[in-house]
Amino acid sequence: MASFGDDEKPPSPNAGSKDGLVTMAIPAYNRKDVGLTKDTLTAMVEIRATSSAAMREGLDLVAVLDVSGHKIESVKKALQFVIMKLTPVDRLSIVTFDSTARRLTPLRCMTQAAQTDLKAVVDGLQNGGGTDIMAGLELGLAVLRGRVHTESRTANVFLMSDRQTTSGDPREVDPGEVAVYTFGFGAGTDHKLLSDLANKSTGGTYSAVPDGTNLSAPFSQLLGGLLTVVAQDVQLTLEPNTADGDLEKMTVAPGTDYTTITDDKSGLITIKFGSLFSGEARKVAVNFTLRDSDETEEYDATLAEARHIYAGQKTRQSLEAILIVRTPNPSSPADAGAVENRSMLAEEVRRLHADTINAASLLAEAERLEEAREKIVDAQNAMEDIVLLDDGENMVNALRTELLQLLTFMESQELYNERGHPYALATVTSHGRQRTAARGDEGEVISLYATPRMTAYLEQAKSFEENPKEPVPTADDDVEEEIS
Repeated sequence: MASFGDDEKPPSPNAGSKDGLVTMAIPAYNRKDVGLTKDTLTAMVEIRATSSAAMREGLDLVAVLDVSGHKIESVKKALQFVIMKLTPVDRLSIVTFDSTARRLTPLRCMTQAAQTDLKAVVDGLQNGGGTDIMAGLELGLAVLRGRVHTESRTANVFLMSDRQTTSGDPREVDPGEVAVYTFGFGAGTDHKLLSDLANKSTGGTYSAVPDGTNLSAPFSQLLGGLLTVVAQDVQLTLEPNTADGDLEKMTVAPGTDYTTITDDKSGLITIKFGSLFSGEARKVAVNFTLRDSDETEEYDATLAEARHIYAGQKTRQSLEAILIVRTPNPSSPADAGAVENRSMLAEEVRRLHADTINAASLLAEAERLEEAREKIVDAQNAMEDIVLLDDGENMVNALRTELLQLLTFMESQELYNERGHPYALATVTSHGRQRTAARGDEGEVISLYATPRMTAYLEQAKSFEENPKEPVPTADDDVEEEIS
């Protein structure tokens, strides 16, 4: 494997304190209290990145481009937009692949001179033959692993393909700690493969780019996140309290797709989120099974302690206790505090929704389309009975739209294979990672995970598609706009 070590030296990283860039909310619970006999409880732990992007990590991006297909002009235009958004603190390398992979440029700081050079490189892209996705991904990762300058820099790959791979199994490639964002372009793509590659990486997502849409929209949305990374190597640890005798078992509820490590001896659970964009949140539901208590009176039971950590923080974050009242006369679950109950319900609805879409898509892939449709219709009916307020109601409306769109794509097996399958894959990865992923409906439906910068970049990309000669604001211009 190639080793480069010729990445340009970027400007010095931001020297300000990184403390307080990620905070943890007080845990929410699905019940106000529990009994003294054996019982269960679910708690929701939420961490959130600051909404300010004034302090951000430098972006190291390798664009890995499939030049074996017929979408080369759309790829060129999308990459031109990316180049114009980057600043000298950001670095970009371009790798292409057809039957072989080539690095066209090292990681270069995006000065005006570099932008001019890379635009010329992009303009010169030409179609080739064969589609060796594995070679392209390996070369892109090698560019990042060979970096000399890594302090306060976030490493990412954009991998775009519109064909089936013709050599090897790219799933065998280890992305390490690099986030791999994949884009499946049109009906001839191996969407499942690209989804698997994104899901294997820490924090990466898969985006579907249907025929007739452009690549600038999904590229721009993710770029809006990557140019606002405020924390890297974000982790949540959950330490069970086994000393007091209340806790029998603690597990992370299904429905979140992050690297989760459980220590067999201590029961400590570590969840790795990767990087957090400005304003992003991560919610984790934790299930607890409680033993019979020896007490006869009401008391507070500490079940676990949660702590979050991330790269560069100097002050150790304080622990957040997960505790519940145990009482001889517990309230019924329906009597739980209204506000907490709604937030817990919203999160449960979201996770069950993602599970339903995944299950329905597996049925459709097995050509059991009628059963898949029934599952979606059942979910639609159940969603009609759910009433949440404010942000919760916006979320439910977005979920209803997803179900309706997927049902539309299930009118025939052919339509599902072309549009429904990639739509479902992108939806599942988006909910699993709690990060936006493109599906071809950007700007038309509520995006649950889009940050303000992502939304702004999407609008800028649309304007760029309509008039590529108009200047595009740089990321520095965007920060100034936000501050003003």
